[in-house]
Amino acid sequence: MFIPTLITGLNRLLGDAPWARERLQAFAGRTALLRLPPLDLALLIESDGCFSVGEAASADVTLELSPASLPKVAQGMDALMDDIRISGNAHLADTLGFVLRNLRWDGEEALARIVGDIAAHRIFGGLREFGAWHLKTARNVVENLAEYLSEEQPVLVKRFIMEERAQAMSRLRDDLARLEKRLSRLESGKSA
Repeated sequence: MFIPTLITGLNRLLGDAPWARERLQAFAGRTALLRLPPLDLALLIESDGCFSVGEAASADVTLELSPASLPKVAQGMDALMDDIRISGNAHLADTLGFVLRNLRWDGEEALARIVGDIAAHRIFGGLREFGAWHLKTARNVVENLAEYLSEEQPVLVKRFIMEERAQAMSRLRDDLARLEKRLSRLESGKSA
């Protein structure tokens, strides 16, 4: 159920990207296995450059990504692509990598087909402003919490204060070591 839905979504993106379908048409009949444990997605490239469900056993190329790499999604697709292990047909892997890296969903354009250009532009503008407001609010909450915990309820210590205290502790340790040496010299002089 999940895999056909995913393939349908990819094909919708490819429907809006003729350049991507043209690149993939050269590999019609080939199968690519995208492996993200526990998910294995076998994609058969059709003659029109779209995908259908393929057989994992007959994959011409395997692109494997470890689950530990998923946090790199926030850094962008290029950072994620650096962690992919590739085995099989290098030319097909390169083409798939290029297509997946550059394939973008234009939600505003998709919505414009339903409600019109102006309404879609205004809706997405509102969503962008709403998202920016949430980010700004989250940033303000974190900054205020950090200030509260470091100034009002000193649970956190500021970095420069911590460094000053570390230097003072280091000086105190050195002074104590010198004092112990002096005491041991004085004691050894009295016993003689």
